[in-house]
Amino acid sequence: MDAPALFAAGAATGLLAGVTTCAAVQLGLLTGAIRDTERPSGPVAAFLTARLGAHTCLGAVLGMVGGAVQPGPRVRGALLALAAVALLLFALDLLGVRPVRRLLPRHGDTCHAPAAGAASAEVDRPSCHAAGSPGTAARPDGSAPSTRRPGGGSRWRPAALGAATVLLPCGLTLSAELMAVASRSPVGGAAVMAGFVIGGAPVFGLVGVALGRLRGRLTPLVAVALLAVAGWTLLSGLRLGGWMPAGGGGDTAVADASAVHVDASGRQIVTIWALDRGYRPAVVAARAGVPTVLVLRTADTRGHTRAFTIPSRDVDIVLPVNGDTRVDLGAPRAGRLNFVCASGHYPGSITFR
Repeated sequence: MDAPALFAAGAATGLLAGVTTCAAVQLGLLTGAIRDTERPSGPVAAFLTARLGAHTCLGAVLGMVGGAVQPGPRVRGALLALAAVALLLFALDLLGVRPVRRLLPRHGDTCHAPAAGAASAEVDRPSCHAAGSPGTAARPDGSAPSTRRPGGGSRWRPAALGAATVLLPCGLTLSAELMAVASRSPVGGAAVMAGFVIGGAPVFGLVGVALGRLRGRLTPLVAVALLAVAGWTLLSGLRLGGWMPAGGGGDTAVADASAVHVDASGRQIVTIWALDRGYRPAVVAARAGVPTVLVLRTADTRGHTRAFTIPSRDVDIVLPVNGDTRVDLGAPRAGRLNFVCASGHYPGSITFR
């Protein structure tokens, strides 16, 4: 594929990522970029520009040196766990939890004016404007002036957070990155990843501006949503890293043995369908100590499940939209082999007995 075709393919993938759960993974970073701003359009633009630059550079590197720089499932799981912590902190900050507000300083945005009759003002930082400084004149109605800068926050914070999105890939991001690897060209790889970011930019931009303008009225709702996404992101990270405790990942379901058969050569064949919203069957029972081949079957599958991950083997497998993909599992010992889509959303397991 030439660069324009790769760009178009990346843009289509990016648009899908922007309207699915991939966007939720990076919602905390976007929220942090617009925190304490009265005019969110500037920080959102900086966030998206840095996101474009970081992903384009990554695409060029992937196209040039190949998949050697692609982080494995456990690294991505750890990054998702860190992202969950960041989402939690942003949510608590929005709810006004004091220890968190001290941990996430305002970067010069906020001073608390004294309430009527108070002896002194509560000042968050020593660098708050002194009385009489430019920009702190009292309002005509006598209310305390706002000392938040129109742009809000640190000048570099939105750009830094936008660039950090490259560390939080979802399943569709992985698909775009593998297209960049397959291009075998820095220009082609950069085109794929640039298209991926630009394809999702309208959704990210609208969400960022809406959050910035409505957050004052919707702060509790946004905070609760972030808390929910934090928990879900942490669960995804634990699945992706293979750190789920025993009993997680759908093991309460009855294991299905109907997906298992033995071929003429005596090999055990385990067939699992990768659908757009999960794997079927998701829980399989098979014999241990027998040469086993896993067959992953797709039929017009375009969702996260095309990026199939076996955390314990540190393996990512990108499936075609249609067809069968065979994975040699050797002769597995008794135990459970967990699998999950590359974004950590859809888990499953094969129990060898």
